[in-house]
Amino acid sequence: MTMKKTTLTSLSLMAVLLFSGCGSQPERRSVSIFDEGLRYCESTYPYDGGILIANFGSTQLDPLNSEGRGYVVFYRDGASEVLIPADGNLSGPRGMYLRDGHLFICDVNKIVAYDLENLEAVPQTIALPEGEAFVNDLAADGNNLYVSVTNTGHIFRLDISDPAQAGTPELWLEIPGPNGLVIRDGVMYAACYSPDGEARSEHIIYRIPDLQNPVAEPFVTLPGQYDGIAFSSDGQSLYVTNWAPAGVSRIDLQSRTVEPVGLSLEQPLVGPADMTVSEGTVYVPDLPNSRVVIFAE
Repeated sequence: MTMKKTTLTSLSLMAVLLFSGCGSQPERRSVSIFDEGLRYCESTYPYDGGILIANFGSTQLDPLNSEGRGYVVFYRDGASEVLIPADGNLSGPRGMYLRDGHLFICDVNKIVAYDLENLEAVPQTIALPEGEAFVNDLAADGNNLYVSVTNTGHIFRLDISDPAQAGTPELWLEIPGPNGLVIRDGVMYAACYSPDGEARSEHIIYRIPDLQNPVAEPFVTLPGQYDGIAFSSDGQSLYVTNWAPAGVSRIDLQSRTVEPVGLSLEQPLVGPADMTVSEGTVYVPDLPNSRVVIFAE
C-alpha cells in the first residue's frame, strides 16, 4: 500500500505504458462493487461468512495519519454494519488476523488487538520498535504471528499462544519492502512494495520455504508495487494486487506463470490493496476509491 500520495500519477503513467505494450487482454470478469460507509478501505479479512473491511476514515488519504478515525466494517450478503467504531485507537488500519476471538490489526507503527467478545474493553496495543512506521500485514503459523513492515524491510515474529497477552515482536527476517504476507503448509509468500513508490528489481514476490531457518528466495521476479496476496480457494495459485500497473494477477504455484485478471470496471482500479479470497469469491479493496471490488474466482 502506497506511502506517498504523490506517486499516484507516476504509477498511473507506468500502468499505461506497460499495458500498451501488451498483446491480447484477458477476458473481463463481471464484478460487483460495495462502497457504502467506506472511507479509504485498505484491508479485507474473512469473518463469519462475510468479510471485515478496515478503513482509515481520515480526512485525506494518508496511511501514516494519527487522526484516530479508523474503523472496521463487517460485510456479508450485501449488508454491512460497523463492527469496530472509530474509537480513537486506529488511524491507518491495514492487515488483520483473527485468533480465538481476538482481532489483531496493523496500524501505522503498532498492532492493535480487540477482543471481539468484549468490544467495550480497551484493546491490547503491541508497539513495534522506533522507526518501524509502516506496519502492514499479518500471517500466522501455529502460535507464531508474522508482521511485515514496509518502510524498514523487516518482518517480525511474536508469540500469540495466549492472544489476550501477545508476546514482544522480535526481528525475524529482512527483505525489500515486505507488504502482503500469506502462509500455507509452513511456507510463506511475501509481496513487496517500494516505500518511495518506485518499483525496482528487488520489489518482487518472495518465497520463504522454511520458517525455522528463514531465507527469502525470489519466486516471481517481475518487479511491481505489490500489495495484497492471497491463496486461491483450490490452493493451486496466488492472487496478488499491484499498484504499478494497477490490477490483480493470478500466479500458478507450480509454473509461476503470472496472468492478469481482467475486470469489467467502469472506473479502473487505482490502488488495489489487501485482498481476501473466501468461499470462491475475491474481495479487493481499492483504497483511493473507497470501495471493495468483488468477483468470482
